[in-house]
Amino acid sequence: MAEKKGYVATTKFLIASPTKVRPVANVIKQKKCSEALAVLENMPQKGAELIKGTLKSAVANALYANKNLDEDMLYIKEIRIDEGPRLKRVWFRARGRADQLLKRMCHITVIVDEKAGE
Repeated sequence: MAEKKGYVATTKFLIASPTKVRPVANVIKQKKCSEALAVLENMPQKGAELIKGTLKSAVANALYANKNLDEDMLYIKEIRIDEGPRLKRVWFRARGRADQLLKRMCHITVIVDEKAGE
């Protein structure tokens, strides 16, 4: 039997390191959407702002797809922080040398679903 997919929102090519965004995502896993938004509002990390936008988009997608859905019953079924491409830049150093600077990108995928049985 196929499992219900949920409502998906994806934001791609965000200039933030996946290793810095993943700890923020781990804080809100499996929480209700309203509770997760309140937690993200009070976090100082840049990743919290990026995840908050994607989460709001997923909630809006859910409410658009199913008009009789209760917003308070939505929870975060899955949140994924995937690695994107890297921008390669030159970092000039002393004595005429140069290093390579990698600006990392990430893709954020949030899947929300309705909590059943409550």
